[in-house]
Amino acid sequence: MVHLSLEDLYKEVILDHYRSPRNKGRLDPYDIVLERNNPLCGDEIELFLKFDGDKLEGISFDGKGCSISQASASMMAERLQGASIKDAADLAGGIKRMMAGEEEGDDDELGELIALKGVVKYPVRIKCALLGWDTLVEALEESGKGVPS
Repeated sequence: MVHLSLEDLYKEVILDHYRSPRNKGRLDPYDIVLERNNPLCGDEIELFLKFDGDKLEGISFDGKGCSISQASASMMAERLQGASIKDAADLAGGIKRMMAGEEEGDDDELGELIALKGVVKYPVRIKCALLGWDTLVEALEESGKGVPS
């Protein structure tokens, strides 16, 4: 089995999700939509969430921006389809702590999301990678389904 370096994994996964985004486009129907942007670099995201009790029945995004912001949103939407709201909030918190350098991130738990760790080497791009995740946390809070941290 070939082991990719974090740098190679980062490039491969980010480019794959940027070129072929998962769950991109308007989710209809949806329960909440939230639009946010990163004015420093022009990244924009519109996040659509559909709930079924305490689960994310559907999640999609639309927007434009750099490869990192769009790939991160694609990875997030793919990973969180059908996830419990608690798991989604916990994962968002873990990603944010990993990006802040507070946690290493567990390869087994994160799967290809570990590739986002490669962004840490580029501090100016961390906000790009976190745009979707921050929008998710805010949307969960606004919907009244947020999980207190």
